[in-house]
Amino acid sequence: MAKTGIVTGGGSGLGQSAAVRLAEEGVNIAVVDINKEGGNATVEMVKEAGADAIFIKANVSDPAEVKQYVDKTVDHFGTIDYFFNNAGISGSGKHFLDTEIDEIENIVGINLLGALYGVRYVSEVMLNNGGGSIVNTASSAGVIGQDSVVTYSATKHGIIGLTKSMVAEYAQEGLRVNAIAPGPTETPMVKEFYEANPKMKENATGGIPQKRLGTPEEVAELVAFLLTSKAQYINGEVIRIDGGFTNTK
Repeated sequence: MAKTGIVTGGGSGLGQSAAVRLAEEGVNIAVVDINKEGGNATVEMVKEAGADAIFIKANVSDPAEVKQYVDKTVDHFGTIDYFFNNAGISGSGKHFLDTEIDEIENIVGINLLGALYGVRYVSEVMLNNGGGSIVNTASSAGVIGQDSVVTYSATKHGIIGLTKSMVAEYAQEGLRVNAIAPGPTETPMVKEFYEANPKMKENATGGIPQKRLGTPEEVAELVAFLLTSKAQYINGEVIRIDGGFTNTK
């Protein structure tokens, strides 16, 4: 029987690439995004890769909408085996004391509360069915401090705490929870951020030993590995995929 996965932020970037990569493994996908056009495009890509897919529009910072995407997935596919808890935003790139309170609240709401709500409702389904596998998207900014992304960095450090603590509570019940910590990666979100802050792209690329940004496809390979049965004894880990960026810090 085919497995089922939820991918949040599935309308572009890491989420889209991971959804397609999982589909190549025969995993049916619930694509969750606030962007209907991007989400539906991913659905078509998943179907072309040979799996079934549905799109669910949701604002992940709203717990009612998170519960709704979980319920709709179960209604359509019957269960949830995998969860790529990936939706997130970066922010303006301003220094923290120049950042408006509305921006801080928005980043925390999507990146951290959205991730917490997702794990809360998805884990409930997984544990009722004997277990499952979750991959949370942290960041290189979740394992080191970085200027101009203070709120973003705080949320990504929080993702790592969420990952490790869920394992402490629920690993014995069949739940696996890992996190990825991508460095600068060629996603639409990162490209938009660097267009607004070109000096930061120069600094970031110069600080990566491999001297290039990562690709969504490279990250998707790691996500698929961690979610599936190939990684059964990997639990509570934070895997850096950053070309050596944080290794030099």
